[in-house]
Amino acid sequence: QVQLVESGGGLVQAGGSLRLSCAASGRTFTRHAMGWFRRAPGKEREFVSTISGSGGSTYYTGSVKGRFTISRDNAKNTVYLQMNSLKPEDTAVYYCAAARGELVALYDPEYDYWGQGTQVTVSS
Repeated sequence: QVQLVESGGGLVQAGGSLRLSCAASGRTFTRHAMGWFRRAPGKEREFVSTISGSGGSTYYTGSVKGRFTISRDNAKNTVYLQMNSLKPEDTAVYYCAAARGELVALYDPEYDYWGQGTQVTVSS
């Protein structure tokens, strides 16, 4: 069982930055690829980014590529999402998730564990 707790959300002006953190419980952190998803008001949850268990591979959805950076510290059982050049359309609840396997995972069914989410609001 893996428990995930996100932090770091908040209100920021367009063009600003935020860093989200996701702390994971358990001893098997490196066995799980980690991902960030988001759900904007009135929209379906969407994939944002993923990182492999070793941290050697990452993948981003097109709308955040070049602005967001995913990373992980396996010694601290923590995954991060550095978000720069934020836009109002980035406003959403952001969820951290742990995948079943170690390889990067882009789709919801590949993830077994989810955090409660943290709100990110970008004002124009």
